[in-house]
Amino acid sequence: MEINGIAHTMLTAGDFAAARAFYSQLLPFMGLSPVLDSDGIYYCVGGKTAFGIRASEQASADNRFDQNRSGLHHICFRLRQREDVDELHGYLQTLGAHIVHPPREDGWAPGYYSVLFEDPEGIRLEANHVPGKGLLT
Repeated sequence: MEINGIAHTMLTAGDFAAARAFYSQLLPFMGLSPVLDSDGIYYCVGGKTAFGIRASEQASADNRFDQNRSGLHHICFRLRQREDVDELHGYLQTLGAHIVHPPREDGWAPGYYSVLFEDPEGIRLEANHVPGKGLLT
């Protein structure tokens, strides 16, 4: 057996309205199109991936993500060009997103270039560009 990628990622939002407002701008900007938009789910597809958010059963602005607890650490979107990382960084600034680090090179793979930011829940998101296939096969 050989995996063929990750089909989708779903996040649970304590403040669904704030998360939906953020992701309904971010995801289409990155080329993902909404295929489900309801009172409790926002789900987009594009670029060989799908990404969505759903409302938490314990809805509360205090129900925020903690990167240091067991579970999710962060999610990284792969962009096609290095310039896309810079363009996304500029767009994130217009959204008022919390930028953890602006575009920079890191040693994860040759040419690894990324921006790290947080959604309204405090969930860390990264977008990177790695020339060629990088470490992926």
